[in-house]
Amino acid sequence: MAPKKIIWIFILMSATTGIFWAQETREHALSLEQCITLALKQNPLLLSSLEQYKASLARVNQARAFAQPTINFDSDLQPNVFNFKESGESYFGFSQTVEFPGKRLVRGKIASRESDEILSEIELLKLDITFQVKQAFFALLLAEEKFKYAKQDLELSEDFLKKAELKQAAGDVAKVEVLRARVEASKAANAVKVAQNEKRLAAAMLNFLLGRKKYEPIEIQGEIKRPFVTLNVEELRQRAFSFRPEIKRINFALEKEELKKKQAYLSYFPDFNLGISRHRIVGEQKTWDFTLSFPIPLFFWQPKKGEIAEAEANIQSLIRETEHLKNVISLEVEEAYTNALTASNQIKLFEEEILTQAEEVYNMFLFSFQEGEIGGIELIEARRTLIEARKAYTDALYNYNVTIAALEKSVGRTLEGGNHD
Repeated sequence: MAPKKIIWIFILMSATTGIFWAQETREHALSLEQCITLALKQNPLLLSSLEQYKASLARVNQARAFAQPTINFDSDLQPNVFNFKESGESYFGFSQTVEFPGKRLVRGKIASRESDEILSEIELLKLDITFQVKQAFFALLLAEEKFKYAKQDLELSEDFLKKAELKQAAGDVAKVEVLRARVEASKAANAVKVAQNEKRLAAAMLNFLLGRKKYEPIEIQGEIKRPFVTLNVEELRQRAFSFRPEIKRINFALEKEELKKKQAYLSYFPDFNLGISRHRIVGEQKTWDFTLSFPIPLFFWQPKKGEIAEAEANIQSLIRETEHLKNVISLEVEEAYTNALTASNQIKLFEEEILTQAEEVYNMFLFSFQEGEIGGIELIEARRTLIEARKAYTDALYNYNVTIAALEKSVGRTLEGGNHD
């Protein structure tokens, strides 16, 4: 086989391997949704809360349980201690406590509402974890973008240094221009190292939230530039009142206190104790005895002063807490809404004006420098302005993503994509 053919085959195999490797890397990269799923699956605090919820479900079954029956045995007129066989009289039977209708049902509902409260707290924890993961995910995207810009800045700096050295060799510029270019190239190289470290720290934070080792390699897939979301502050506020776990928790607590109040009123009605036993007397015919007993609500004022009064006070407290919580939620939604609008306006300003102007200025100064019309200082400033504009634009994209994540947390639901009103 000819040497040229071998070389071309080797080049083709290398390129194919590179494509497969890149595709495999992309397949193993985590999306935002996958990161959230992993965090919710592996977060220790959330797993602990889920176990507490399971325990609360078990308490519901305990609250709905029937009272255990009792076996009764009574031996009288024994000639000797524990001489059951020659006793003159004995009773053998069982008894069962029968609660007044409705008591067991109410008790089970109270335990069920307590379980619902714990579930609402778990939903609140999920919201917080989801927000933290989104924040860390977008922070890593931001760090990757800044790392990319830092490398571009280094390439531009090195290209500028080469041009300055060629001009200096041709006698078109002074040596000081080359020195300035070298300083800028050194600064750019240092900026790459700083950006790389920030990327490493951002990845460590995301790993921590996902329950992975801090510096374990992680690849993510996603764009820091995302579609705008349709925002209507009044609609968002009403959705928050419907979806926020704290509101649900208070509603469950109110239901629980109402049930406790009902339970206290039901305590006026007595439970019954039913019993039946076989009665034996020496020399007499064996007979059956039936017993019915129930307490008399002689001290009827005790529930009114105790359980009922406590439940009524708790209900009023929860009503006041609901009013306060709605005010807090309303402020949170409005603040997140305002921040999201501000961030979106900043993005539009960068896209429509600042970025375009910065690139035009840099290209103009680069042409003027190549023509010998300006010195290196002006070109360096134009390049620095362009890089800073790109970094600021990336910061604006990150801020928008985080403010939308905060708005979703304040609403309690993911927002639909679209355009701003």
